[in-house]
Amino acid sequence: MFTRRRVLLAGTAAVGAAGTAGLLAWGAGEKPAGPVAPAAGAPARRLPLKPSAYRLQPLTGYGPPRTLPRRPPVRREPLLKMTGRGRTMVLTFDDGPDPRYTPGILDTLAEYDVRAMFFVCGEMAVDNKDLLARMADEGHIVGNHTWSHPLLTTLTRRQIRSQMTRTSEVIEDGYGEPPHWFRAPYGAWNRAAFQLGAELGMEPLGWTVDTLDWTTPGTRTIVDRVENGAGPGVVVLSHDAGGDRSQSVRALRRYLPRLLDTGYHVTVPRRQAG
Repeated sequence: MFTRRRVLLAGTAAVGAAGTAGLLAWGAGEKPAGPVAPAAGAPARRLPLKPSAYRLQPLTGYGPPRTLPRRPPVRREPLLKMTGRGRTMVLTFDDGPDPRYTPGILDTLAEYDVRAMFFVCGEMAVDNKDLLARMADEGHIVGNHTWSHPLLTTLTRRQIRSQMTRTSEVIEDGYGEPPHWFRAPYGAWNRAAFQLGAELGMEPLGWTVDTLDWTTPGTRTIVDRVENGAGPGVVVLSHDAGGDRSQSVRALRRYLPRLLDTGYHVTVPRRQAG
């Protein structure tokens, strides 16, 4: 059986994340889910910005596309929510990969045969390409989280492009394909970030449930935040780097089997093929 990485290396079509436009849904005939409460941003390495509210836009379904993605539109807001059948959720992890914590998260995901999204920083990924390769082999999606986790709203357009481009190059080298998703550090987006992300073939992804695990509130608190925020279409934000993430690793081991036992389908989004 071919792994995602082996298929990519064999020169077949890219899998995992492919292009989207307009309103996206999990299944044909599904109606977009209604808005939920705005999500609050939470950095891993710096003090948080004030919460940012965005109107929620749905993501599309899961699974490998048949063709490469079309170039995404330039959005004004990040995608924060999915629509579709049943109780479907997405788990995302930011700021890694970190060899101290990322392997534990990957081990738990593998144990339960669950796929997740990892928004990596280039300065972390460049020395941990083996973890990017493992993510590819195990079917996870790797997104771009800039090179050094800066506040994009304080950078010039050239600096933002450099942060994105350098990271995309590292991801393509270690993961086997360029990223198709982008997340702004601290949830701080601006027009340049949306424009440049689209030029590089990436859709902007936010979140709907923030675990605030970067504050190290305790394993039990992280578990409670995920379980209390669980719902159809939810995108959960956690971290696998940027500090001591042992609580995040332990929390995943607790809440993931509970989500699955209560009927949630934890998966990754794909973008509609062009």
